[in-house]
Amino acid sequence: MLAAPSDRRCAHLGQILVIEDDQLLCSQLCRLLSHQGYLTRYCHDGESGLQVALSEPHDLVLLDVKLPGLNGFSLLRRLREQRQTPVIMLTASGAEEERIRGLRHGADDYLAKPFNMTELQLRIDAVLRRARPHEPQRRETPQRLHADSLQLDRVSQEVRVAGQLVELTPIQFRLLWLLVEQRGEVLSKPYLYRSVLERDYSRYDRSLDMHISRIRRRLGEVGLAADQLQTLHGRGYQFL
Repeated sequence: MLAAPSDRRCAHLGQILVIEDDQLLCSQLCRLLSHQGYLTRYCHDGESGLQVALSEPHDLVLLDVKLPGLNGFSLLRRLREQRQTPVIMLTASGAEEERIRGLRHGADDYLAKPFNMTELQLRIDAVLRRARPHEPQRRETPQRLHADSLQLDRVSQEVRVAGQLVELTPIQFRLLWLLVEQRGEVLSKPYLYRSVLERDYSRYDRSLDMHISRIRRRLGEVGLAADQLQTLHGRGYQFL
């Protein structure tokens, strides 16, 4: 029903409550968060999740939409009557209506299943930074990235391949930086839209596809293999 697994060897960065009825996923999330340095608690149903969320202080709640007893939307509505704890909703589908409904009920962010753990960690970091605006960032942001012959300089926003300058727009630079920074991870379209284009994803919006295509073409012109920047249909993009 409720437990508090944590890795005491890690620094305590805050406490996160996971409300998720999929016990395997819940266990994976708790292990990941404990490894990152968070204390974690979990519940597998809406009623007990709401009780714990209201009775104990937490820095963040990861909340599944489809829960037995009390669904995630109802839980969030009742939670917001008493607490403003940051909430990231975990949805079983990428339906826009579901995401909009969650945000209207007071969710701080959402993530559609299946998701990769790196993306989840970045979403958590972003939400906690907004909730703790006066706290220093716990990670030092790198100023340069290297991936084989590809070099990116964050200060000058220059991209070079084997010393050759690649002309990219600021948006394209930010997009490539994020993909290279998380090299090997599949980054979803909704995540990239919010992180780079700063708006919600719509399946009718082709802006991201256009930017990816232009980045791929520019990199190819200076000899970078086209398949290093991959499109995974239905999943997102990945830099290898």
